[in-house]
Amino acid sequence: MTTPTRLRSFAAGLALAFTTATAVAATAPAPFTAQYQVLQDGQAIGEATVSLKPLGDGNWEYSNATRGTAGLAAALGASSSETTRLRWNGGAPETVSYDYRMNAAIRSKQRHVTVDWNARQVTVDEGKGPTRYPTAPGLVDRNSAPLAVGLALGAGRQEVSLPVAVRKNVENQHFKVAATESVQVPAGRFQAERVERTDSDRAFSAWYVPRQYPVPVKLTQQDGGNLELQLVSYRSP
Repeated sequence: MTTPTRLRSFAAGLALAFTTATAVAATAPAPFTAQYQVLQDGQAIGEATVSLKPLGDGNWEYSNATRGTAGLAAALGASSSETTRLRWNGGAPETVSYDYRMNAAIRSKQRHVTVDWNARQVTVDEGKGPTRYPTAPGLVDRNSAPLAVGLALGAGRQEVSLPVAVRKNVENQHFKVAATESVQVPAGRFQAERVERTDSDRAFSAWYVPRQYPVPVKLTQQDGGNLELQLVSYRSP
């Protein structure tokens, strides 16, 4: 596996695309900050901070900041940030804009996504000219998708489906609860619902405790570097 591929996987962090078109919660969740440990092949290589906060204009900000703390990721100064401005529609999140930046000594990358809900159009720009395509109701981006699936599970859903804004189109992704399992992470031991993606052969799993947290307590991905994220702490006012 090439170094750029590993860096892209590291920078993606929690942004594996979990999605749901009909996830409904009564209200927006409480603001929170969650800290994660990032591992590759069982070795700690970084940390991620995920947070949700209101912006005071009816929109909310959902962010994910990841940085390398050991190994190649630290040596290359690898870091990434993902910030989604979202709105609530029937209690479910919808993306208004999304910004992604990844920086390392040998590579940098960025992506800006804007959703014009009046014109029903998505614009994606990675610095080489914009790509445009029609939006879809309930659209989220790869950053806010884990929050959407967590809210769906919290509402009692066992199968989850939603459109995700990717580079050139809307991608419909599907997930289901495969089992309830005991998992140990730095934040503690939990009885968690293991969610698997069913529309792709990319091997990854996410463990949720939806009655406690709207984001996973653990996530693994084999495609792109055997990455694993484990919850360290969760704070909510």
